[in-house]
Order: sequence, then structure tokens, then C-alpha cells
Amino acid sequence: MNPDLDRSFGDLTPEFMLDALDAAGLYGDGRILQLNSYENRVLQVHLEDGRIAVAKFYRPGRWSDAQILEEHQFAQELAAAEVPVAAPWTLTAANDALRGVGHPPTLAHFGGQRFAVTPRQGGRAPELEDREVLSWIGRLLGRLHNVGRERPFEHRLSWVGAQPGQLARQLLLDLDCIPIEVLPAWDAMVQACLRRIQAMFDAIPHLQTLRLHGDCHPGNILWTPDHGPHFVDLDDAVTGPAVQDLWMLLSGDEVAARQQLMWILDGYETVAEFDRRELSLIEPLRTLRMIHHSAWLAKRWNDPAFPLAFPWFGTPNYWHDQVAKLGEQLEAMTPKDERAVDDWRDDEVQFDEGFK
Repeated sequence: MNPDLDRSFGDLTPEFMLDALDAAGLYGDGRILQLNSYENRVLQVHLEDGRIAVAKFYRPGRWSDAQILEEHQFAQELAAAEVPVAAPWTLTAANDALRGVGHPPTLAHFGGQRFAVTPRQGGRAPELEDREVLSWIGRLLGRLHNVGRERPFEHRLSWVGAQPGQLARQLLLDLDCIPIEVLPAWDAMVQACLRRIQAMFDAIPHLQTLRLHGDCHPGNILWTPDHGPHFVDLDDAVTGPAVQDLWMLLSGDEVAARQQLMWILDGYETVAEFDRRELSLIEPLRTLRMIHHSAWLAKRWNDPAFPLAFPWFGTPNYWHDQVAKLGEQLEAMTPKDERAVDDWRDDEVQFDEGFK
């Protein structure tokens, strides 16, 4: 990432964003709210026509136009299939300062920045301890994945095997941000984890991949009492195995996480097939996310918002802690008894018996 791009993006003002919306014929009534987002700049705007818009200005250099338009196309396909998701609006230029790309023009360029607009969709965090809530989310994910299987992404990233972790490792090495006294231990642990991750993916022949939400944690699912859950923020949509959209919804100890997973699958499998072999990929995917998160922080460090929000990043203690946590993940990916995936089915039977 060009440091100058990060700094200029950090200085993006609400006034500039309102001018961009004006150029698209979306006129605010004066009520605006800057929404939390580290990766992009996001503004909620009340429009003169009564609608409430959410404008997302994409960080320069992160995604190509083609990648963003694939995200938009996926969201619109989901909306057409009545999967509740925040899909981008088609933008109509109100003056020559706005340049739309793609057909229909859901991505616009203004003053050297790119933006898209979606309707505001309110809601609260879902109650992930509730069996019915998790089952409902599971059904919704199954429907999302059915659409995701209809065609492949051509431009979005692939989240399969060790490659995402290898790219993150190389980025961290290139940025030279790991203290020399920690680097050998960290690199040895990362490489051991990546070897194990690749082996666990290779152990599943004919693994099916599809278009995914990609960042399906509880913060990207909003709940309303009348309509249940809906998805927001497809910014990290990727190609990968279906379980990538399930594991981030799990929390608590191993027993609690297993129960939550079974409730999600109770709903998911009423509308879509799920390959139970993918359950063995939960810890590999969790490990990839940990390595990727360190690389993300390092890559964004020139953005003034990041040192303020993550002051502990980059210290020797941070990297020592990463070595320890990755060691725990390596152990989690190498069960002492080499339990088979069928054990998950045994647990499901036990849990189901307990709730009859």
C-alpha cells in the first residue's frame, strides 16, 4: 500500500462524501452519521426524499473495480433470490463529475475516490445462545450458499488451503515489522501451521468451493424482531468452503461451540447440503485468520487511525503472544487421538438426545 494513499484516505471528510452523493443525485437533508469502519469510510445520510443511505468509500488500492463489481453482482443476485442482504443501489450521474463503471453502474468514481451506496438496514446483534436464532441463521446461510454455488467468482480472492497464510507471512517479512529477537520463533511456528493447514485441506478430496460472504461474524448479521436476521457488508466476499461462513458464529468452550454448530446445521441442512468433512477445517481457517489479521494491521499501519486503535500492535509482547497462540492452534489442528470427522456426528446425536 502506498503510504500517501493511506494518509489521504484517512483525511477523507464528510463534506467530500456529501459532494460525491450530490453528484449521484442523492441529496442529504443535513443529518449524517459517520459509521465505524477501519477498512473503508462509511457515512449514513438521511436523504431529502426520505430514504436513509449508507455510502461506502473504498480504500484505494485494496480491491480492483472488477473485484468490487463482483461483490455488487453477488449482493444483487442474493437480493433477487430474496436473501435479506444490503445490496447496492444503481447510481445515476447528476453531473459530469461522477463517472460510473460497470453495467448497471453500482460503483462510482468521484474526485479520485470510489464509492457505492446501499439502503440503511437497522437491527441489533442476534442472540447466539438461542437455538431458534442459530437455526434461522443456518437456513439463511444455506440460501446464501445456494446462490453462491450458481456461478464462480472470477476476480475475488480464494480462501482455500495455505495460500492466504503464505501471502500474509510474506507480506509481514517484506515489511520487516517483526522484532529480530522474535522473528525466528514466529516464522518457524507460522510455517509449521501452514504445513498443517495445507495437509488438512489436502485430506478432503474433491472439496467443493463456492462464493461466500467471507466475513460472517456476528457483527455482520443484524436481527429485527419482525424479519429475523439479515446480512451486511460483503466487502470480504471470497471463494472458499462453506464452513468459512459458519465457524465465526461459534463462541465459548468446545462443548458450547459444538452445540451452537449443530443448531446452525439443523437449519442449514433443511435448505442446502453440507459436507460434514469440512468440520475438520474450522481450526485451519481460524489459524489463517489469525495470521491474516497480523498482516492486515501491518499493511494498514500508515493509516493514522490504526496506531491509535491498536497501540499494542508490533511490540515484542504482541509477537511473543502470537507465537504462543499459533502454538495453541497447531496443537488444536493435531488432535492427540486423531479424532475422525464422524465424532462430530456422534456429538450431534448426544446433543439431540439431550434436547428431546
